[in-house]
Amino acid sequence: MADGDEIKQRRNIIFTYGTLKRGFFNHSLMEDLFQTNDAVYLGAYSTVHELPLVCGPHGVPFLLNLPGSSGHRVHGELYAVSDRGLARLDELEGTNIGRYERLPIQVRAESDVDGGDVVVEAEAYYAHRSFAEDMWRTKGRVGFSVYMEKQAKDYVKRDARPRDRSFLEEIRLFVSSSSTSSS
Repeated sequence: MADGDEIKQRRNIIFTYGTLKRGFFNHSLMEDLFQTNDAVYLGAYSTVHELPLVCGPHGVPFLLNLPGSSGHRVHGELYAVSDRGLARLDELEGTNIGRYERLPIQVRAESDVDGGDVVVEAEAYYAHRSFAEDMWRTKGRVGFSVYMEKQAKDYVKRDARPRDRSFLEEIRLFVSSSSTSSS
Protein backbone atom coordinates (compact mmCIF):
# COMPACT_ATOMS: atom_id res chain seq x y z
CA MET A 1 0.00 0.00 0.00
CA ALA A 2 3.00 2.31 -0.25
CA ASP A 3 1.67 3.48 -3.62
CA GLY A 4 -1.57 4.68 -2.01
CA ASP A 5 0.40 6.54 0.66
CA GLU A 6 2.52 8.21 -2.01
CA ILE A 7 -0.59 9.32 -3.87
CA LYS A 8 -2.10 10.75 -0.66
CA GLN A 9 1.09 12.70 0.02
CA ARG A 10 0.83 14.35 -3.39
CA ARG A 11 -2.81 15.28 -2.95
CA ASN A 12 -3.98 18.80 -2.31
CA ILE A 13 -7.10 19.20 -0.20
CA ILE A 14 -9.55 21.59 -1.86
CA PHE A 15 -12.80 22.95 -0.41
CA THR A 16 -15.40 23.80 -3.06
CA TYR A 17 -18.49 25.88 -2.35
CA GLY A 18 -19.97 26.82 -5.74
CA THR A 19 -20.06 25.65 -9.34
CA LEU A 20 -17.50 22.86 -8.78
CA LYS A 21 -19.87 21.05 -6.40
CA ARG A 22 -21.84 18.02 -7.49
CA GLY A 23 -24.88 18.98 -9.55
CA PHE A 24 -23.56 22.37 -10.67
CA PHE A 25 -22.12 23.79 -13.90
CA ASN A 26 -18.39 23.21 -13.47
CA HIS A 27 -18.58 19.84 -11.71
CA SER A 28 -17.84 18.22 -15.08
CA LEU A 29 -14.20 19.24 -14.49
CA MET A 30 -14.20 17.31 -11.21
CA GLU A 31 -15.71 14.32 -13.02
CA ASP A 32 -12.90 14.51 -15.59
CA LEU A 33 -10.40 14.55 -12.72
CA PHE A 34 -12.08 11.49 -11.16
CA GLN A 35 -11.69 9.62 -14.46
CA THR A 36 -7.94 10.30 -14.58
CA ASN A 37 -7.49 9.56 -10.86
CA ASP A 38 -6.59 13.21 -10.27
CA ALA A 39 -9.37 13.84 -7.72
CA VAL A 40 -11.30 12.02 -5.03
CA TYR A 41 -14.46 13.23 -3.27
CA LEU A 42 -13.94 13.35 0.52
CA GLY A 43 -17.38 14.47 1.68
CA ALA A 44 -19.56 17.37 2.78
CA TYR A 45 -17.69 19.94 4.85
CA SER A 46 -18.28 23.38 6.37
CA THR A 47 -15.94 26.21 7.17
CA VAL A 48 -14.76 26.51 10.75
CA HIS A 49 -14.91 30.31 10.56
CA GLU A 50 -17.79 32.47 9.43
CA LEU A 51 -17.05 33.76 5.93
CA PRO A 52 -19.12 35.67 3.38
CA LEU A 53 -20.30 33.83 0.28
CA VAL A 54 -21.88 35.99 -2.43
CA CYS A 55 -22.69 35.91 -6.13
CA GLY A 56 -21.09 38.49 -8.40
CA PRO A 57 -21.54 39.28 -12.07
CA HIS A 58 -23.18 36.53 -14.13
CA GLY A 59 -24.20 34.81 -10.90
CA VAL A 60 -20.66 33.59 -10.24
CA PRO A 61 -20.15 32.59 -6.58
CA PHE A 62 -17.31 34.12 -4.58
CA LEU A 63 -16.03 33.18 -1.15
CA LEU A 64 -14.64 36.31 0.49
CA ASN A 65 -11.60 36.17 2.75
CA LEU A 66 -13.22 38.41 5.34
CA PRO A 67 -13.46 36.18 8.44
CA GLY A 68 -16.20 37.14 10.88
CA SER A 69 -17.92 39.47 8.40
CA SER A 70 -20.91 37.20 7.90
CA GLY A 71 -23.06 35.40 10.41
CA HIS A 72 -22.65 31.90 9.03
CA ARG A 73 -20.29 29.14 8.05
CA VAL A 74 -20.10 28.11 4.41
CA HIS A 75 -21.15 24.60 3.37
CA GLY A 76 -19.43 22.79 0.54
CA GLU A 77 -17.49 19.72 -0.56
CA LEU A 78 -13.95 18.56 0.04
CA TYR A 79 -11.74 16.90 -2.56
CA ALA A 80 -8.24 15.47 -2.63
CA VAL A 81 -6.67 16.63 -5.89
CA SER A 82 -3.36 15.75 -7.56
CA ASP A 83 -0.92 18.46 -8.60
CA ARG A 84 -2.03 17.97 -12.21
CA GLY A 85 -5.68 18.32 -11.17
CA LEU A 86 -4.83 21.38 -9.10
CA ALA A 87 -3.28 23.03 -12.15
CA ARG A 88 -6.55 22.48 -14.05
CA LEU A 89 -8.59 23.95 -11.18
CA ASP A 90 -6.25 26.95 -10.98
CA GLU A 91 -6.73 27.50 -14.70
CA LEU A 92 -10.53 27.35 -14.42
CA GLU A 93 -10.51 29.75 -11.47
CA GLY A 94 -8.10 32.20 -13.11
CA THR A 95 -5.61 32.33 -10.26
CA ASN A 96 -2.87 33.55 -12.60
CA ILE A 97 -4.97 36.50 -13.81
CA GLY A 98 -6.45 37.73 -10.53
CA ARG A 99 -9.99 36.32 -10.53
CA TYR A 100 -9.55 34.03 -7.55
CA GLU A 101 -6.71 33.21 -5.22
CA ARG A 102 -6.17 29.83 -3.62
CA LEU A 103 -5.65 30.29 0.11
CA PRO A 104 -5.76 28.18 3.28
CA ILE A 105 -9.08 27.44 4.93
CA GLN A 106 -10.13 25.35 7.91
CA VAL A 107 -13.09 23.04 7.47
CA ARG A 108 -14.91 20.39 9.46
CA ALA A 109 -16.91 17.41 8.20
CA GLU A 110 -20.65 18.12 8.21
CA SER A 111 -21.08 15.13 10.48
CA ASP A 112 -18.69 16.76 12.99
CA VAL A 113 -20.18 20.28 12.97
CA ASP A 114 -22.06 19.75 16.24
CA GLY A 115 -19.24 19.31 18.69
CA GLY A 116 -16.70 17.48 16.57
CA ASP A 117 -13.26 18.95 16.89
CA VAL A 118 -11.48 17.44 13.89
CA VAL A 119 -10.38 20.42 11.83
CA VAL A 120 -9.04 19.79 8.34
CA GLU A 121 -6.56 22.20 6.79
CA ALA A 122 -7.48 22.71 3.14
CA GLU A 123 -7.41 25.40 0.48
CA ALA A 124 -10.27 27.25 -1.21
CA TYR A 125 -10.66 29.63 -4.11
CA TYR A 126 -11.41 33.05 -2.64
CA ALA A 127 -12.36 36.17 -4.59
CA HIS A 128 -9.12 38.00 -5.29
CA ARG A 129 -8.22 40.47 -2.55
CA SER A 130 -8.19 43.32 -5.08
CA PHE A 131 -12.00 43.32 -5.20
CA ALA A 132 -13.24 41.17 -2.27
CA GLU A 133 -14.15 44.05 0.06
CA ASP A 134 -15.82 45.98 -2.76
CA MET A 135 -17.81 42.85 -3.66
CA TRP A 136 -18.96 42.50 -0.02
CA ARG A 137 -19.97 46.17 0.13
CA THR A 138 -21.74 45.90 -3.25
CA LYS A 139 -23.77 42.95 -1.99
CA GLY A 140 -24.92 45.03 1.00
CA ARG A 141 -22.78 42.90 3.32
CA VAL A 142 -25.32 40.10 2.90
CA GLY A 143 -24.28 36.64 1.82
CA PHE A 144 -25.51 33.08 2.13
CA SER A 145 -24.19 29.88 3.67
CA VAL A 146 -24.69 27.41 0.84
CA TYR A 147 -24.70 27.75 -2.94
CA MET A 148 -27.90 26.05 -4.09
CA GLU A 149 -30.24 26.02 -7.08
CA LYS A 150 -31.67 29.37 -5.94
CA GLN A 151 -28.29 31.07 -6.50
CA ALA A 152 -27.35 28.91 -9.49
CA LYS A 153 -30.39 30.06 -11.50
CA ASP A 154 -28.59 33.38 -12.16
CA TYR A 155 -25.35 31.72 -13.31
CA VAL A 156 -24.35 32.51 -16.90
CA LYS A 157 -22.05 29.99 -18.55
CA ARG A 158 -18.78 31.39 -19.87
CA ASP A 159 -19.66 30.92 -23.53
CA ALA A 160 -22.88 32.94 -23.05
CA ARG A 161 -21.18 35.95 -21.43
CA PRO A 162 -20.32 39.14 -23.30
CA ARG A 163 -17.11 38.74 -25.28
CA ASP A 164 -16.22 42.44 -25.44
CA ARG A 165 -14.94 42.51 -21.81
CA SER A 166 -12.85 40.23 -19.65
CA PHE A 167 -14.44 38.76 -16.54
CA LEU A 168 -12.20 41.00 -14.41
CA GLU A 169 -13.61 44.01 -16.26
CA GLU A 170 -17.11 42.65 -15.57
CA ILE A 171 -16.24 42.41 -11.85
CA ARG A 172 -14.92 45.97 -11.78
CA LEU A 173 -18.08 47.24 -13.51
CA PHE A 174 -20.25 45.20 -11.12
CA VAL A 175 -18.68 46.62 -7.97
CA SER A 176 -18.38 50.18 -9.29
CA SER A 177 -21.93 50.44 -10.69
CA SER A 178 -23.45 49.00 -7.54
CA SER A 179 -21.34 51.26 -5.29
CA THR A 180 -22.28 54.40 -7.17
CA SER A 181 -25.98 53.51 -7.23
CA SER A 182 -26.02 52.82 -3.49
CA SER A 183 -24.09 55.95 -2.53
